[in-house]
Amino acid sequence: MKLSLHILTPDKEVLKEEVDEVLVPTVNGELGILPNHVSLLTQIQPGELITINSGKRNSYAITGGYLEVNNNQVNVLGDYAIRSEDIEISKAEEAKKKAEAMMKDKESVENFAEIEAQLRRSLLELKVAQRRRRPQ
Repeated sequence: MKLSLHILTPDKEVLKEEVDEVLVPTVNGELGILPNHVSLLTQIQPGELITINSGKRNSYAITGGYLEVNNNQVNVLGDYAIRSEDIEISKAEEAKKKAEAMMKDKESVENFAEIEAQLRRSLLELKVAQRRRRPQ
């Protein structure tokens, strides 16, 4: 038996496939979802979401959102999510440097929350991308 996983963000459908297991970072810690899991609705915290299908692991950087589990259907409504293989490290590093520079700029104080969110997203992408490149 499989789980039907659907990952959505405001911008796009990130993933829709059948998987064996999903590991999700939640506000209460990492949660493993297997077939026949009890119905659940919880908040996702920024981190690495992992799918496992036939022994193959795929990682996604996710910045937060909500997880719904019901009758082997797993819905992830995320603020932002990207598959680790799609992360462009040079682009994420550049965004990180730009956000750090803007945080030091006194004129950017009005956009501080937005800049801080960009910095956190860039750091998360780099963390997930680096994990993918390490041998498991």
